[in-house]
Amino acid sequence: MDLSYWELKNWFTTIDYTIVGSGIVGLHAALRLREKFPESKILVLEKGILPQGASTKNAGFACFGSLSEIIDDLKSHSEEEMVNLVQKRWKGLQLLRKRLGDDTIDYKPYGGYELFLNTDENSYGECAGKLPLINEILRPLFKADVFAKEVDRFRFGGIQEYLIFNPFEAQIDTGNMMQALLKQAINVNILILNQQTVTSYLDKENTVEVALGDFSFVTKKLFFATNGFANALTNGAVKPARAQVLITEPIKNLDIKGTFHLDRGYYYFRNIGDRILVGGGRNLDFVTETTTEFGQTEIVQKKLEQLLKEVILPNQEFEIAHRWSGIMGIGNSKNPIVSQVSENVFCGVRLGGMGVAIGSLVGTELADLV
Repeated sequence: MDLSYWELKNWFTTIDYTIVGSGIVGLHAALRLREKFPESKILVLEKGILPQGASTKNAGFACFGSLSEIIDDLKSHSEEEMVNLVQKRWKGLQLLRKRLGDDTIDYKPYGGYELFLNTDENSYGECAGKLPLINEILRPLFKADVFAKEVDRFRFGGIQEYLIFNPFEAQIDTGNMMQALLKQAINVNILILNQQTVTSYLDKENTVEVALGDFSFVTKKLFFATNGFANALTNGAVKPARAQVLITEPIKNLDIKGTFHLDRGYYYFRNIGDRILVGGGRNLDFVTETTTEFGQTEIVQKKLEQLLKEVILPNQEFEIAHRWSGIMGIGNSKNPIVSQVSENVFCGVRLGGMGVAIGSLVGTELADLV
């Protein structure tokens, strides 16, 4: 870096708080720090042109877990842990809506649906059987039944007769959400620098030296909000998980509205206006999809197209308009990691594919560690 006196003075001198990652978590942490410390100097570093990872690449599901996903969580988490996870996701969604406003993020409470292929008889039977129990467990939180069986009115192909409906689920516009968060941050004098990769850091008891390649600066506190890229930081407690997504061209007379789940959340789709977005499929090849590299694979893309052709839009013409991918952060537990790494270094990571829901809460909790 060939920096001027002015650049060093305004951007890299007397920094109180530095946040690595300008996604949902990072910006919520920055905004929370600004609320707590109005006179502080806050710097956000982002390695991409736009927030990398999943914050600007997700499907825009305002959800807290499909029925099959919640049942699957109970196999590796206690009932109390599962309820706490759902509660955090729900609380996070309300925080996001309160901060940005429903109109800004294009919040549409169409509800969410889970469908089961004809070949998924075991999962379908398990979900139908345990639906009353899960409703009973979640009723204290939502004051109503969360899940109900509904006859398929969307004319999907090759699925079981009933869908599982969740009236508390909605969809948002991911791009609008992130633009609004960035605007809020800039409006309260939070400095954001893009295409800056932190290569190392050194906690010196009272300050932290942060290296950006061969250039370094000093900050009082350092926060990592890097989710799927936090493997080394967390000693392997966070693994990257790539999610591949595609979207169709506009479809005439499309009669599908809502957010939809398949196979414990491994596949998902929704309408965006008169287009269909569909994503998922990392369960087809976990090894290849455990990566921080963006991109698509033939096996996943073919499966997504097959779902479109045979299940979502049977007997209907469509064209693929665009494909992309995002990087999530997962681990053996779905509980996020919000912790102190060293004296002046903190992290808020491992969102478990629920960043839209839980990111605002994790960011707030991260800032509150100080």
